[in-house]
Amino acid sequence: MNIHEFKKALSNSCEVLKENVDYLYQLDSATGDGDYGVTIGKIVKAIEETSKEDIKYYSDLFEQIGWNIMGVRSGSAGPLWASLFLGFSKGAGKKEELNLDDTKKLFQCGLDELNHILRVKVGDKTMMDSLIPAVEAILKEEESVFNALERGAKAAQNGADSTINLVAKYGRTKNLREKSLGYKDPGAVSIALFFEGLVIGLS
Repeated sequence: MNIHEFKKALSNSCEVLKENVDYLYQLDSATGDGDYGVTIGKIVKAIEETSKEDIKYYSDLFEQIGWNIMGVRSGSAGPLWASLFLGFSKGAGKKEELNLDDTKKLFQCGLDELNHILRVKVGDKTMMDSLIPAVEAILKEEESVFNALERGAKAAQNGADSTINLVAKYGRTKNLREKSLGYKDPGAVSIALFFEGLVIGLS
């Protein structure tokens, strides 16, 4: 997968997220302050603007995206998404093309970077309910980058769906306790949408 192909996939992720801004707003309004949709809009804009730049190497692309996300006023989600991309940068290295092993390393490093600052696990009703199973699925793939991302997307979607039956244990939403039941976590949903877009872009 060369960097131009990935930029196309990333563009599709942004489109999928933009199409669901209102949905993410509704989810966050049910259990939070309702700003998550706006936040994702800002994050997507930072990703799109950076992806249009003439950047040769994956590590530079992800690092620039990470810092550009960090630079916008995007609530608590901004630093988390920024850290994810900065982790991608560490895993990608100075490469113009990624094979399956490179892709596995990229996503593992993204997850590791988030784990440093977001000490939560699957079941805590956060973005990690999608990201952790997605990365685990990617690491199990042995055939192709596309298959890995497709498996990751399915696992992320299942993870996001599972949050409807979870009680929040992190962030402001944890104060709602059982009242957070019956609603999907917007962070988990946004990660699932991100992976869905990558797969569409590479199809």
